[in-house]
Amino acid sequence: MESNTLNGKAFYGKVFRIALPIALQALLTRLVDASDTLMLGALSQDALSAISLATSAQFVLNMISMSINSVISAMSAQYWGKKDVPSVEKTLGFALKVSLSAAFVFFAASVFAPRFVMKCFTDDETLISLGISYLRIAGISYLFMGMTQPQLTIMKNTGRVAKSSVFASSAVVLNLIFNAVLIFGLFGLPAMGIQGAALATVLSRGIELTLCLIESARVKEGKLRLRYVLRDDKPIRRQYLGLLPAILLNQIVWSLGQTVFTSIIGHLGNDAVAANSLANIARQLAFCFCNGVGAGSGVIIGNELGADHLETAKIYAKRLLWLAFATGVVSGLIMASFVPLIVPLAKTLTPTASRYLRVMLYIGCVYVAGRSPNTVFVHGIFYAGGDMRFGLICDAINLWCVIIPIGALLAFVVKAPVLVVYCVLCMDELVKVPVEIIHYRKYKWLRNITKQA
Repeated sequence: MESNTLNGKAFYGKVFRIALPIALQALLTRLVDASDTLMLGALSQDALSAISLATSAQFVLNMISMSINSVISAMSAQYWGKKDVPSVEKTLGFALKVSLSAAFVFFAASVFAPRFVMKCFTDDETLISLGISYLRIAGISYLFMGMTQPQLTIMKNTGRVAKSSVFASSAVVLNLIFNAVLIFGLFGLPAMGIQGAALATVLSRGIELTLCLIESARVKEGKLRLRYVLRDDKPIRRQYLGLLPAILLNQIVWSLGQTVFTSIIGHLGNDAVAANSLANIARQLAFCFCNGVGAGSGVIIGNELGADHLETAKIYAKRLLWLAFATGVVSGLIMASFVPLIVPLAKTLTPTASRYLRVMLYIGCVYVAGRSPNTVFVHGIFYAGGDMRFGLICDAINLWCVIIPIGALLAFVVKAPVLVVYCVLCMDELVKVPVEIIHYRKYKWLRNITKQA
């Protein structure tokens, strides 16, 4: 039996209530990350470089965590729409063990073998020494993150998205404040330098975990229950582990592709590298709201599919796609309007790098416009219906069989101009859209995965 489909105004109001807190959280995180970079840069270039290398391990953990949480989101959204609260809590209990297991590996490596971790990224003894002092402290925060991320994901999918974003945003702001105090020794405290940055991360993550545990103790439904952590529910475990590999492989394929992109740009000269680093920050900031719409899509579609409201899910998916195209175009135009302001701020760039940056920013506007529907297609609609393999296949073929070979050929064989190579590398998001539209219209994503369990 179908639910009463919301009219346009009520529907878009619901989308914005979910998307806006997520978007603001993402925006705040990007801005604070930029502030952290400025603080460490003021400390010393070696400190900035060491942190950049040391946190590469955390990037891998974040990638795994995103995969784990994507499965949590898909399952919990459907079970919540079905009003099957015990299955939501069983999903959280099992996923928490998976998340903690992954986090423990990175914690152990960072705390007990930090030299090995740093040697994976550099042979410079100065950077290794600084990185070791950071990792031995910051590694503790990985355990906290392993516990908080599944709980925050459950909150987003059980009607507490604003509170989830407040908790995560609070941790980000506190991290910024603790960084300033501990790195530079404000308010009479000793200046701890790079170790202060690590301790700030641990303290902010610890407070975030505390807030999540208090929230879990307060609510009656959709909470963390110890009995579901200690004892697996076999159908939930089977379903979870059936969905996880495709998402995890998709993250690996995509992340490695981005690494190769950076490597190709890195071989085009310092001017290209400097311009690309700034253009990438601008793209991430411009994409924040699109990311919120993508996350909100997964929640809304998942709720309807879990409740067996398949026709309603089709109607909502179509609306969300139009919204995704619109927000992508608007975000791109907003980014374009800021280009004349961004380029003059980069005063340390050479004239060549400034010219690269201006064009890269305009290309980035098109990139953002294309990435918005991709996010709603794959991470919203397809994931919500348990269709995890399409994203993997699409990225594997698009990135590794089309974009990367052409980009490498232009860069290293044809010796094409820098901006031509950059333009080709940024076309991956646009190339995928027609393929995703075809797959969307097959409606393989339109299924209730709770019935399988």
